[in-house]
Amino acid sequence: MHLVIANKLYSSWSMRPWLVMRAAGIDFRETVIPLRQADTKERIREFSPTGLVPVLIDGEAVVWESIAIISYLADLFPEKAIFPAGSNAARAHAKAISVEVHGGFRALRQACPMNLGKRFATPDLSDELRADFARLEDMWRDTRARFGAGGPYLFGTFSAADAMYAPVVTRLDTYQLPVAADTRGYMDTVLADPTFLEWKKQALAEPWTIEAYEEGHLPVADFRSG
Repeated sequence: MHLVIANKLYSSWSMRPWLVMRAAGIDFRETVIPLRQADTKERIREFSPTGLVPVLIDGEAVVWESIAIISYLADLFPEKAIFPAGSNAARAHAKAISVEVHGGFRALRQACPMNLGKRFATPDLSDELRADFARLEDMWRDTRARFGAGGPYLFGTFSAADAMYAPVVTRLDTYQLPVAADTRGYMDTVLADPTFLEWKKQALAEPWTIEAYEEGHLPVADFRSG
């Protein structure tokens, strides 16, 4: 299998299937194509019919969009419980909230671009931004209450739903958004996850930066300095 992704420092969509594949122990090779370079579009077009990443190539199968890649993997490797094992209700809930993050939370995405290399001062909290992270807190709290008895992740153990929300966790942390104690507890679980830490270590070692992702908020820490 061949997974084509963008900068690990910034690409939230690339992170999601990568975390799933690493956590599930699925063998693959990766190609990182840095964004906003002179040859970025041309290089991505070699692999992706949409001109976007991530994209997974598995023989004759070419799968784009993070949630489609994860669904493909779940079908291909049912024994790995990429979506929660157990009840149909748990799997249905995991798929629903995974699709929700795929298309939602626009205010949070726009106000707080993913940047694993810095910590920024909290931005002005618009009504739309407050509504986004209020929905996140309610969703995570409800999911944990209904399905999370087996461990600290949304469904107890790590699943595709955690991978889908991992970039959101980083945004809440990077921009120091005000969250409840139980939300912070879940965030700390994701931020300490060994697979996430592997991705972050590689992200911080990348040689590329994108100016638009480095400015716009007051930086209070830079984890790539020194």
